[in-house]
Amino acid sequence: MTPDQLAAWTASGESETLEFKKSTAEKDRACRTLCAFANGQGGRLLFGVTPSGKLVGQTVADHTLEELAQEFQGFEPPLFPLVERVGIGAGREVLVLTVARTARAPVAFRGVAYERVLNTTRTMPRETYQRLLLEEMHATERWENQPAEGWDVSRLDRREMVLTLEESIRRGRIDDPGTREPLEILRGLGLLVGGNRLSRAAVVLFCKDEEQPPDFPQLLLKVARFKGVNRDEFLDNRQFHGNAFALMRRAERFLIESLPVAGRIVPGRMERVDTPLLPVEALREALANAFVHRDYAIGGGSVGVGLYDDRLEIISIGDLHFGLTPEALFREHESKPWNPMIARTFYRRGIIETWGRGTLKIARLMQESGHEPPTVALRQGAVIVTFGLPGKTPMKTPGKRRGNDRETPQKTPQKTPQKLPETILHLMRGQPELSSAQIALLLGKSESAVKRATRKLKESGRLTRIGPDKGGYWKVIE
Repeated sequence: MTPDQLAAWTASGESETLEFKKSTAEKDRACRTLCAFANGQGGRLLFGVTPSGKLVGQTVADHTLEELAQEFQGFEPPLFPLVERVGIGAGREVLVLTVARTARAPVAFRGVAYERVLNTTRTMPRETYQRLLLEEMHATERWENQPAEGWDVSRLDRREMVLTLEESIRRGRIDDPGTREPLEILRGLGLLVGGNRLSRAAVVLFCKDEEQPPDFPQLLLKVARFKGVNRDEFLDNRQFHGNAFALMRRAERFLIESLPVAGRIVPGRMERVDTPLLPVEALREALANAFVHRDYAIGGGSVGVGLYDDRLEIISIGDLHFGLTPEALFREHESKPWNPMIARTFYRRGIIETWGRGTLKIARLMQESGHEPPTVALRQGAVIVTFGLPGKTPMKTPGKRRGNDRETPQKTPQKTPQKLPETILHLMRGQPELSSAQIALLLGKSESAVKRATRKLKESGRLTRIGPDKGGYWKVIE
């Protein structure tokens, strides 16, 4: 450390990561700031600099450093700032104390936690303290990796477990255990704790969905279609309980049946071709993120899907963690899932990818289809992803055709789902690897009905199979 470096720092003034103290007589207030640095981005504190940035230095004796070391004992958990002495002439020195962001936040000084806001230090709000404490405990003690008391494998959906295992094997994301016994499937997926006990994550992913589990009321999906642009009047309002995979399928079905579609007449073909107003794959990614990253520890929590005349909202109860902000989600960022066991199972099944690229993928898909990316906001303990609906979408009056190739938004009538072949095409555009069994499970139809509809689509030249039945995919012929 040199005097020139000190001069450069002092010239820039105090900031979120830099603080000046005239002397070690202010060591108590200095330690509060060091505590705030450790709870934030880290920072440097300079003893021997006036608040205006003037280098004055001080005489540093052995007892000066001993007093500082004694003061540092007030940090909990322990914090050990790096102390450097920089001479500035005339027997005077500046003490430079440096701390990095701690991996064990929140740090408190004499029982009080502090945070840095711009160039000031203040007492940390209670909600921030609790959030940091939860994040610090997250690696070892979190809601999803605790035992599900009173649950055994007989209360889980075996078909959902087998489907997850086989899809994971097909994608090369897990080895075939050579058995389809539920307990062994859960073991291979890493969803058992303390030997053969079911984790809460296993219940979230595979509980049967015939009825609401009384001890897991948060396994809830709310879907609604509102009249207009606010919540004054419902056109459709439903709630579902069940495992995360089943709830995600129900959310997808609601969007398939309720979202407006863009229709056009293709030259040379005597039929209307309908495509979703928003890209299916982007919506699916947003739904998956909601189920994977929500806070399941909140007993009254849920995932909500709200459709208005001008927008679609996907609402996930919980907060953003590990320093993430809505803006940071649309930049390159590391993947730090709040529920890593649940996220890993969604990944193995092929529903999400790793590396924190989900929101970037959504933005790219929206831009490629000519739409603005969605917005992300934090509101009243929830993360809300909002997709704008392009153009105006009348509630009950279908759009009129204007020529042979103009696209006209058209609202699918309530309670009147699209024909099965068209619905299958919508799904295959976004998820070409889906099997007949998966489509049947997603749409709540029989597998034989899906196979008949798929066969008709192939015979009419609207669908073709690329590759073998296992390992291949479908291609929609537009």
